[in-house]
Amino acid sequence: MSLSNGKIHPANGASDEKEKPFKIFVGYDPKEDIAYQVCRHSILKRSSIPVEIIPIKQSDLRKSGLYWRERGQFESTEFSFSRFLTPCLANYQGWAMFVDCDFLYLTDIKELRDLIQDKYAIMCVQHDYAPKETTKMDGAVQTVYPRKNWSSMVLYNCGHPKNSVLTPETVNSQTGAYLHRFQWLEDDEIGSIPFVWNFLEGHNKVVENDATTKPKAIHYTRGGPWFEAWKHCEFADLWLNEMEEQ
Repeated sequence: MSLSNGKIHPANGASDEKEKPFKIFVGYDPKEDIAYQVCRHSILKRSSIPVEIIPIKQSDLRKSGLYWRERGQFESTEFSFSRFLTPCLANYQGWAMFVDCDFLYLTDIKELRDLIQDKYAIMCVQHDYAPKETTKMDGAVQTVYPRKNWSSMVLYNCGHPKNSVLTPETVNSQTGAYLHRFQWLEDDEIGSIPFVWNFLEGHNKVVENDATTKPKAIHYTRGGPWFEAWKHCEFADLWLNEMEEQ
């Protein structure tokens, strides 16, 4: 049960050729194809482990009968809800990652995978974040809710019993609050990842002489340089350099 266009990248000098690729599902929206391409490139370029990058395309999910809900007025991307199909798309086996397409990875994804702890159902950056802007990206409405941005990059323990609830039926019928706030889980089933792995452009700050604040993955959550209105955002140069490298 997988989508097309998945790309497997061999480990850079890995000794174990039998190592299973780490599955990374990336939210895809036709309006932001270039963002997906750059996100994908940034992961592959730095990865020292085998990875399989799979775009979550709503059109493919609809054709395969996995996604059928109508788009709501507050859904700023095509993957606002389809992201929660990640455990299903991974056949409820092993660990897999979901990430929005508006990320730029600056560090080997192995470092993130090595943070995994099997006792958790999911792991994510637990932001305490309330956006100042009323709109984002290309004019989409900016909504505010508890656990904002937690679901933008999630490590899923796909075989965890609690995640078996994330069936297509659940993902297509449950509320945004239930899904984005991880209401199928208890708080102690959600592991924490350092914020530098989901470094919110315009919100998180690098502290001088503090290496623990240096971003490992930049999230252009307000809008990235691929949008005219955001071409001068913070870290725009890093994204543009990556785009030109492809």
